[in-house]
Amino acid sequence: MKNSGLAIEGLRLRPVEVPMRLPLQTASGQVASATLVLIDLQTNAGITGRSYVLAYGRHNLRPIVALLEAMAEMIAGDPVAPFDIERKLRGRYALLGVHNIVLFAMSGIDVAAWDALAQSLGQPLATVLGGAPRPVRAYNSNGLGIAPHRALAKQAQSLMDEGFDAVKLRLGRADAKDDLAALRAVKKAIGPAVTLMCDFNQALTVNDAILRGRMLDDEGGLHWIEEPTRADDFEGNGRIADALETPVQIGENFMGPEQMAQSLAAGASDYVMPDAQRIGGVTGWMRAAALAQGAGLEMSSHLFPEVSCHLLSVTPTCHWLEYVDWAQPVMAEPLVVKKGHVLVPSAPGTGVAWDEKAVKKYAI
Repeated sequence: MKNSGLAIEGLRLRPVEVPMRLPLQTASGQVASATLVLIDLQTNAGITGRSYVLAYGRHNLRPIVALLEAMAEMIAGDPVAPFDIERKLRGRYALLGVHNIVLFAMSGIDVAAWDALAQSLGQPLATVLGGAPRPVRAYNSNGLGIAPHRALAKQAQSLMDEGFDAVKLRLGRADAKDDLAALRAVKKAIGPAVTLMCDFNQALTVNDAILRGRMLDDEGGLHWIEEPTRADDFEGNGRIADALETPVQIGENFMGPEQMAQSLAAGASDYVMPDAQRIGGVTGWMRAAALAQGAGLEMSSHLFPEVSCHLLSVTPTCHWLEYVDWAQPVMAEPLVVKKGHVLVPSAPGTGVAWDEKAVKKYAI
């Protein structure tokens, strides 16, 4: 099918709140449900591009929806050309600033536009981006929050039973000894053959992060230490990375590839893991992937596994896909996990389609 003349007619926006199968307690708070804005980018050819924005709470839904509605008016009638759409919206929001929820909304539109474009070409997104769908190594990031040690050990074993050989543990308790006890409980439960990451969710000061990081270095067995201190403190993260043997991972809070470039210039981390919603959707991700390749840093994903699996399959320094099932209840088809890898869908576009009965059930 040719995409000649494919144009945007409008956006259909539907807020939903989906309960999480495994509510997550982190050092920065508890997450028990996923508040999403489902985006249907409607075209003149009857093709619908789909994506979603994660709002991080009901209180954020109204301003995000308002931004999406305003942007929909700006791009109505425009060709489904993601680069041009991004250039137009960046220009319109230059004075306000393309950050935070403005970027969230733009990224949601960008992913939906790429989905529609790939569908119009009858190809998976990975193929349209110049690659091919392939298995992508993934870790199970559901659960393993700040919880009692026995519960963590049991949950870690169940997460492995879902087809994974890598999991992530949240740290950042008030007492470093409690973090160490939790780490030991999980390591004992999963054994040495399973890859284990940890995430502090920005909980520590730079000095405390160095002290706890050295404690974790002595313990051994961690693949990376994620967001040990404030995400935008690139100098501080760099000090931590220089002081530790275990690699430091940041990137989920990069606001666009421009901020990722600043982080790389500061030597803030050993690895990077952009978030599709914050980095600028598919368009922003491809620019970030080039930056990671130029810096020689492994690049993983943060959340949004449905589109991130396509993006990692064309990322030169592809590292790990973060797998969560937060949006799965409203998906018509779940991602397939096999032997520690997510299989990139071979259907045209991203493969995202809604379970309309579930959407109605969880609608706000």
